[in-house]
Amino acid sequence: MTGAVAGNISIASYLNGDMLESLADDVRHGLTREFKQLSPKYFYDERGSELFDRITELPEYYPTRCERMILNRRAPEIVALTGARELVELGSGSASKTRALLYAMAGAGTLERYIPVDCSPTPVERCCTELAELYPGLAVHGVIGDFERHLEHVPDGEDRIVAFLGGTLGNFFPDQRAAFLDELRRLVGDSGWLLLGTDLIKDVDVLEAAYNDSEGVTAEFNRNILRVINGELGADFDPDAFEHVAVFEPRHSWVEMRLRATSEQRVRIAGADLDVTFAAGEEMRTEISTKFTLDALSRELGAADLQIEAFFTDPSGLFGLTLASPR
Repeated sequence: MTGAVAGNISIASYLNGDMLESLADDVRHGLTREFKQLSPKYFYDERGSELFDRITELPEYYPTRCERMILNRRAPEIVALTGARELVELGSGSASKTRALLYAMAGAGTLERYIPVDCSPTPVERCCTELAELYPGLAVHGVIGDFERHLEHVPDGEDRIVAFLGGTLGNFFPDQRAAFLDELRRLVGDSGWLLLGTDLIKDVDVLEAAYNDSEGVTAEFNRNILRVINGELGADFDPDAFEHVAVFEPRHSWVEMRLRATSEQRVRIAGADLDVTFAAGEEMRTEISTKFTLDALSRELGAADLQIEAFFTDPSGLFGLTLASPR
């Protein structure tokens, strides 16, 4: 672990260079399966983050826009319901969405501590500094780490909101989701709250359009995962030899993003000591994005010993924000 402390700001990093080893392990495991797959968490190098920021501004991509609208409108109500004194945000980035919550907590006179958790050091360091200046006396404890592996390093607290936004829960397979919700329940403690952003079931055309934008930005974002592997593991993928595919799978209630080889491929991934072949037309999965109903959310949260206290949507009912408490 490395860390820094200045005034009311403390930042601790738990990556310790092991992200490259994790990437190699994940690539080996995913690309030796019968149906090849890669983890979506590796989309987000600097270029991938820039592409995703562009995606969130596209007219077809409603989730970010809808979630931000809900937070801006409902933050005072959420703060009044919870009386929370601290906010823990997983996958915080620059804390752009949760500023509304922090503002409402400050306005209610309850804001004491903010804990952003993200694997990218720069946005964590930047938002820690900005928020400490914006809210004098606010304690900010940044955690630089992977929220799938480093949640044990998030400090304990009481009367907290644990925010997991952006529909990211939908990127987990059902068994992974159940295990992660158990982890979130632990973070919430006995006096806290979970604030969960999830995309909702809707017309298939709307769902698929959000992942097949007319400008091709999502396609470039999808192929960027191959550039990440090339750069980090010395692979020789030709990203232009794969085409973007995104389809809704009704059996699983998720949108699945894939990359399809346009010709026969043989790829060497030196950093994973792996050679991989792709037949022409063969697809590999790069992301799932599960879409929920309120009943499904209630069942999954209930299995993690959490109960829904409030459920908010945008006016069109496209996206949901769930406030849950311990049973």
